[in-house]
Amino acid sequence: MRRNLCILMASCVAWAGLAGAASPAPKTEEDQALYALGVIISRNFTAFDFTAREFELVQAGLADAVQGKATIKDPDSYVPQLQELQKTRMAAAAAEAKVAGVAFLAKAAAEKGATKTASGIVIKTLTAGTGASPTAKDQVQVHYEGTLVDGTVFDSSIARKEPATFPLAGVIPCWTEAVQLMKVGGKSRVVCPSALAYGDEGRPPQIPGGATLIFQVELLDIVKAAGGGAVP
Repeated sequence: MRRNLCILMASCVAWAGLAGAASPAPKTEEDQALYALGVIISRNFTAFDFTAREFELVQAGLADAVQGKATIKDPDSYVPQLQELQKTRMAAAAAEAKVAGVAFLAKAAAEKGATKTASGIVIKTLTAGTGASPTAKDQVQVHYEGTLVDGTVFDSSIARKEPATFPLAGVIPCWTEAVQLMKVGGKSRVVCPSALAYGDEGRPPQIPGGATLIFQVELLDIVKAAGGGAVP
């Protein structure tokens, strides 16, 4: 947690220097790389969800420190308070995400052809498969795309144009259960409650805490050889 705060503060330094300046348009490859650095740095702010005033205060502290005018003599003494603030806001965001997820799961379960398992997973067959069904001990080859409830795509083997191969026992519980309900050649829409995905911690920055996840899954094959594809 302390390391994350250090990264955050370093990120603010980079950002504060640009405050109020017109945003330059990246033109060269080096410009693009530097712009990408800014995008990467911004990921360190998501857990705090700063208001405009809060971010102004962070910028003011950084600007004063850079100029040797900081009014707080022992900023490190505030690290525990900042850690607690980060923890509290992450918990609040996860709780809000779970509320949205419950509503999404209920709507998905009400769709024609959808089935809700005892664990809370909602699965809907899009194309019926004709092959065998895998067991939890099997490795499978799949094409998939994962989205958040707002439609944001966070991972896609389809976009990479490369199927993923992995052991069913080595993925999130939702996948372990849902893919066993499919047959080779089939496609399904799988809605995963946060508790059966990445829980309150999420998988930042792509997957926030408490997120319900939606996957479009195509089961291509059941394989025995070790696979090296991306794992959901």
